[in-house]
Amino acid sequence: MPDLLGDAGPFAGLIEGFQARPQQQAMLKAVQVIMQTQGTAVIEAGTGVGKTFAYLAPALLCDERVIISTGSKTLQDQLYHKDLPLVRKALKSAAKTALLKGRANYLCLHRLKTTLDEGRLPDRKSVTWLHRIRDWSELTSKGDIAELSAVPHDAEIWGRVTSNTENCLGADCGDYQECYVVKARRAAQEADLVVVNHHLFFADMALKEEGFGELLPLANVVVLDEAHQLPEIASTFFSDSFSSRQLHDWKRDTVVEALENASDMPQIREFLDRLEKAVLDLRLAMDTPGQRAPWARISHKPAIAEHMKALDDCMKDLAALLEHAAERSKGLQSCYERLLEQQARLGRLHNPPADSVQWFETFTRGFAITTTPLDVSVPFKKCMDELPCSWVMTSATLAVGQSFEHFNQRMGLDKATTLQLDSPFDYWHNSLLYLPAGLPEPQDRDFVSALVEAAIPVIEACGGRTFMLFTSYRALHEAAELLQDRFEYPLLIQGESPQRDMIERFRELGNAVLLGTASFWEGVDVRGEALSCVIIDKLPFAAPNDPVMEARLESIRKRGGNPFGEYQIPQAVITLKQGVGRLIRDQQDRGVLMICDIRLRTRSYGKTFLDSLPRMPRTQKLEIVERFFAGNLNETASP
Repeated sequence: MPDLLGDAGPFAGLIEGFQARPQQQAMLKAVQVIMQTQGTAVIEAGTGVGKTFAYLAPALLCDERVIISTGSKTLQDQLYHKDLPLVRKALKSAAKTALLKGRANYLCLHRLKTTLDEGRLPDRKSVTWLHRIRDWSELTSKGDIAELSAVPHDAEIWGRVTSNTENCLGADCGDYQECYVVKARRAAQEADLVVVNHHLFFADMALKEEGFGELLPLANVVVLDEAHQLPEIASTFFSDSFSSRQLHDWKRDTVVEALENASDMPQIREFLDRLEKAVLDLRLAMDTPGQRAPWARISHKPAIAEHMKALDDCMKDLAALLEHAAERSKGLQSCYERLLEQQARLGRLHNPPADSVQWFETFTRGFAITTTPLDVSVPFKKCMDELPCSWVMTSATLAVGQSFEHFNQRMGLDKATTLQLDSPFDYWHNSLLYLPAGLPEPQDRDFVSALVEAAIPVIEACGGRTFMLFTSYRALHEAAELLQDRFEYPLLIQGESPQRDMIERFRELGNAVLLGTASFWEGVDVRGEALSCVIIDKLPFAAPNDPVMEARLESIRKRGGNPFGEYQIPQAVITLKQGVGRLIRDQQDRGVLMICDIRLRTRSYGKTFLDSLPRMPRTQKLEIVERFFAGNLNETASP
């Protein structure tokens, strides 16, 4: 089967400029073996290996039920609409495939009708968007909201015309037979290969914990791409959250149902107004917006306890009212059941499970209180053990040096086969690592200004064409101010326009300088000369004062471990590798990687980071960088 991806294989005649890659062939063989043995494989495939084809080909040929999950809806769409048709064509595969997203990505016909009938929207823009959605609803066959680009995907109106697990009426809905979610799930259950995203995959896995998972029991093979994201996404889905947004959405739906089916019970509306006030009072008792801290820090305060009790009492009164009203309609019955679940979530805050951390977030008018497990390996491994199938987890960034220990430990993988495949790109001849001398420590107050001064001559030598990646918004904004009017190249700053538009603009300009934080460190693919330099401000250690991070580090400490070496360094290495991966995206790319953190040279752990990067020449001299961009670099950089 490795010959499939060889010079004489079916892909060679189909893809212009196709080149056989030994790393890709090795991965295909490893995936095939795992599919035959019901084992688990963890594969790091460096940039350019072509991992998507390496798992799609055996997945289509294995004659098993396959689920493929990737990191985002954007990557999911690309895999299903672009990569999968190409592989199917090459292999002449007749396998039945399906694309499945979470229910919030599909138009809900029942909620659309309700919103149109209700006619109460916050502004004219929402009315215009609702009419566009109504017109589109008469044309669409799949109901996937990604089809309708004329309404922004983050527009509030979508929350009114899509459903979630709480407000969906299920088989009791009058539009059940025409439901786009039901149709998509039915197609997925009948397909040989289903493409999902990690959020949907873990939603299904979390539901399976309760006995309701729909997809996973059908799978013989599970492929998890962008697997470096799994620990954090799993952490989210195995968490339990109680939030003002949940209550707000519930109240909005209950108002609509009560107006239609319980207009003779004005007490419901009175208690709903009381609930809204109780939620707002609790939020105000939490003080300033923008907090993210341990719940124990404020949960004992008298004002918090008082408003939590007032909220609990209000929910009990509403539950008593809705219990009597529930028999009047399926919608009211659903609202009653959702309220009982909210009461249960509030109750669980007082009795969290062992080995978890409780934390809260505050927003301008809202809050969320969340209970997060410190170790997701236990519930994840439990689900894996209950599913006798083959597992493939792959990403360009899973190993620290040559070790997969950190990832495997976090996911509870004690018997996984591991494979590390280096990038086929020629980093030694096509890239340069610049570690500028003379910069202060990252915690120094003048660090960002010194970084900018060191970066400007590099940007000038490169002719713009630069990503500047930051570990915090504060550093990004400070650098953005300092860079104003310092060079002639267009400056694109994260937050000034949507990310997709920024990347497209960066490509079109061909000489821009883009400043970004976390979301630009991964999943961004700019090939060719438009991106020839990546500047990273400092090693991306996660903020130690994050409540979940703080609790995990303390847990490692308590068992006698070294949290910095066991957790913080490996996490930062994987994140750094993601950022570095933006530079060289194909065989012809050339570029300079500039990392402005002197700890790479002054701390013993710096070697761990450097050993995890692709092998490229290094220099501390600006003139070497300038010669590289001028195209006449000789052997003056060190390995």
